[in-house]
Amino acid sequence: MGGNDDVEACGRCAITTVTDAADADSDPYEGERIEVDEDDLRSVSGHVRTLAAVKERLNEWATRVTYSHR
Repeated sequence: MGGNDDVEACGRCAITTVTDAADADSDPYEGERIEVDEDDLRSVSGHVRTLAAVKERLNEWATRVTYSHR
């Protein structure tokens, strides 16, 4: 991004916008970094892994049906 030290690469700008829109009392710039607990992340991302596996299996099935040489 050209070396501008004022730009955050971690998404704090988006967090600021969300907290402003939600009238949240927390400061997204508080602390050195924004951290998400690994267990919290896993608890909300399980469905994403499941849907990705389902999508992969459907894609494999569709490829077999589409390109089968029968």
